[in-house]
Amino acid sequence: MRFSDEANTQYRFKDMETLTDDLEQLAELIQHHRENQQPRLNTLQEYYKGNNEGISLYDRRREEHMADNRATHNFAKYVSQFIQGYMVGIPLKTTYPDEKVEEQIRDLNRENDADEHNSELVLNQSIYGRAYEMVYRGSDDVTKFVVLDPLHTFVIYDETVECKPIGAIRYLGRQYKDEIDVYVYTGDQILEYEMDESGELEYKEESSHFFNGVPIIEYQNNQFRQGDFEDVLSLIDLYDAAQSDTANYMQDLNDAMLKIVGNLDIDVEEAQAMKEANILMLQTETGADGRTQSADADYIYKQYDVSGTEAYKDRVFNNILLFTSIPNLLDDGKQTGVASGEALKMKLFALSQKRATKERLFKKALRDRYRLINNMMNMASEGSFDVNDITISFTENLPSMVDRELEWFSKMGGQLSQKTMLSQLSFVDNPDEELELIKEEDSLNKDIFDFNEEVAEDD
Repeated sequence: MRFSDEANTQYRFKDMETLTDDLEQLAELIQHHRENQQPRLNTLQEYYKGNNEGISLYDRRREEHMADNRATHNFAKYVSQFIQGYMVGIPLKTTYPDEKVEEQIRDLNRENDADEHNSELVLNQSIYGRAYEMVYRGSDDVTKFVVLDPLHTFVIYDETVECKPIGAIRYLGRQYKDEIDVYVYTGDQILEYEMDESGELEYKEESSHFFNGVPIIEYQNNQFRQGDFEDVLSLIDLYDAAQSDTANYMQDLNDAMLKIVGNLDIDVEEAQAMKEANILMLQTETGADGRTQSADADYIYKQYDVSGTEAYKDRVFNNILLFTSIPNLLDDGKQTGVASGEALKMKLFALSQKRATKERLFKKALRDRYRLINNMMNMASEGSFDVNDITISFTENLPSMVDRELEWFSKMGGQLSQKTMLSQLSFVDNPDEELELIKEEDSLNKDIFDFNEEVAEDD
């Protein structure tokens, strides 16, 4: 196993009061995360950045004079960005039955650039198997939310079957110093500590946050909190090794050893001159039997099974895509032209199944976000809403065939409302809002027309 079970375990305690009262136990918890969970998260991050450990960290060639190329292939980034674009390439939409509340939610999302924020959460989910965001009240007295670094954040759950969050910890090191600032979040407080080099915690201060819940939310990628490319790391290593060995072969071929059969009575300087001139002059002799002996020269190098090696690399390549549910979009020569939307949907069937699970978990965490926001709105007398009435809609980012559907629909005599047609436009976020703008423009144009007619009658 590349990672132990401790590398991705959830932290669970009976209550946060017991944990915060025992600073030694709290320090052990943070140290456990640093020593057992951070290495896994860091490895996944490095693979996403293209620093594949399997090919980079270990010695591969024993002969010092032989080529030792180490090519890395960023499958991890391709997988995660593909899934990110597929899920939230078209931003998710939140709607609410009450127009006033919907406008409040829309303004809040715009204030926090929710489209970019959600996209970053989906990417972190895909890389690390988990993502974290924090809801807070800004210095301008506006509720905000921000993405947190998964390498330095974790949530603590209770020991009940409901597994409810009871606290969260965020820690970060000071630049060029050994001390670590630790922030512990409970349902109503933020406690600040300082951890020294020995791992001991020193209490600093505490404050209240008024969200009536843990203000740090965990977005899980799946039941096991596993990244989308985590289970194919060994296959990525195999592909890196195969491509690197191919490059080594090509380079070693250029530096192959020259083998000479026959008599060549020359010194080193003459041999060097022949090599530079790209000419090799072999001298034949007559043997004891009176026959002329042959002379020959060729290069010694490892034979390369081109078809077998390329088939092996193709198999590993396809397995990586297969086990990450990513379709192979490369042209395999079996079809020409642009694939239709329905053909792409068939290729994306496996990813669609994974997407359904990811969306359910994302919506669950997203409702926790708006539940905390609603709690703060109640506290600040800014209104309230029922979180269960929020409709969260994902739209898979696929090449659509809307033009063909509309063509067929119109030929059959069908009609669509203006709102439905506006909802099909990717650059229109809210059809209702757009319809209101159209009404305002129509009213303004009517007023201008009436004014012009009055002026014309007066003249």
